Amino acid sequence: MSDASPPETTKPVPLRRVAAASCAGTTIEFYDFFIYGTAAALVFPTVFFPALGATAGTVASFATFAVAFFARPVGAVIFGHYGDRIGRKRTLISTLLMMGIATVLIGLLPPAETIGVAAPLILVFLRFCQGFAVGGEWAGATLLTAEYAPKEKRGFYGVFPQLGPAIAFALSSGTFLVTGLIMGDDDDAFLTYGWRIPFILSIALVGVGLWVRLSIEETPAFKDAQRRAKSEAATLDRSKRLPFLEAVRAQPREVMLSAGALTMLFAFFYMGTAYLTAYGTNPDGAALSRPVVLSLGIGASVIFGAGIVISGILSDRFGRRNVIRVSCIAGIVWALALFPVLDIGTPLAFGIGLSVTLVIFSVSYGPAGSYLPELFAAKHRYTGAGLGYNLAGVFGGAIPPLLAPGLAASFGSVAIGVMLSVTAVISLISVSMLRETRNRALEHEIERTETPA
Repeated sequence: MSDASPPETTKPVPLRRVAAASCAGTTIEFYDFFIYGTAAALVFPTVFFPALGATAGTVASFATFAVAFFARPVGAVIFGHYGDRIGRKRTLISTLLMMGIATVLIGLLPPAETIGVAAPLILVFLRFCQGFAVGGEWAGATLLTAEYAPKEKRGFYGVFPQLGPAIAFALSSGTFLVTGLIMGDDDDAFLTYGWRIPFILSIALVGVGLWVRLSIEETPAFKDAQRRAKSEAATLDRSKRLPFLEAVRAQPREVMLSAGALTMLFAFFYMGTAYLTAYGTNPDGAALSRPVVLSLGIGASVIFGAGIVISGILSDRFGRRNVIRVSCIAGIVWALALFPVLDIGTPLAFGIGLSVTLVIFSVSYGPAGSYLPELFAAKHRYTGAGLGYNLAGVFGGAIPPLLAPGLAASFGSVAIGVMLSVTAVISLISVSMLRETRNRALEHEIERTETPA
């Protein structure tokens, strides 16, 4: 009987509240994700891999960092299933709780000298949980805004969940910077308990995120898709109603090409936020102090946050695909110049290298929040968009930081630039093979347009 109520009786949700909820959620999730990257560069080689030495310890530390990227497609499939079946809102609450619990437990994890090999094994498991949660986070957060926003402004509203990484990078760098400054020159104190503070503090942010997300209603597109699914249930066999199978059967091209299109995005971002943090403080790299590198990271986050907003707005005017193409072309050229600039060894050179790298990332990332949701049908949009995005995370976010130390040791830092340039070429080809989606009406908007007044 309750199904007879028309959808128009639902009280409209202000877009600013939806935008705030999506931005708050991704900020908290990516803060938790990024503090791991910062700790992997500055702390974990010593705390969890002391027997391996400096170089091997760094490689092992970044290997645990990469684990999360392989967990992300799994999270995209599992959480995408529930996001497409039970709703965006409830699924996003689950991802937030999982991320928060895993992060706090990392902050409480004893070092290797206390519990031996169990320490890195538990660390890998908790990192997997972080990646699993983030795998379900991004698609749901972008769908919150994309499925509420009017088509002519979807690029603008799509930047709000995309701003989460910029704010989170500033917060993660800031908390490590403040903690380090309070500890002063006492590296033993920082390595013993100082690095744990940012992880444990995340519990407060999770509380805020839950409060914000509980205030949001389910999206109109999901409600429409759910009603259609009920009416079609009698004519479909059960296997065809699985969102993962629906996505890979109906839109395999979009899944793979969207993954390729965002590969450079991930490579530039995680090389910038994780690997360059290690490279900047390494005596064989830029050899800068930890406070200088973290301070420059905060400044770069402001710059690339502005880039995300501007590129999202431009995508409403010039198209999602064209804006991403510009980013890829710039990335092909800049990747070859990045390490020669960094190797100048001054704070200014490092700041320029980091900022330009993240600005190029931001030009692709701004439109991505509206582009991927527009590529997929509502009945499997959570799964399809999340799968494409997180496969790109494997190709661009996991593999380059893992290969970078070995490439630098064998061929010099210029080899890393060549690797990044190749990812930009892959993304340029992939995005050029996708269709433009600017001003595309989503299903619920089409239904309302076709309904007589």
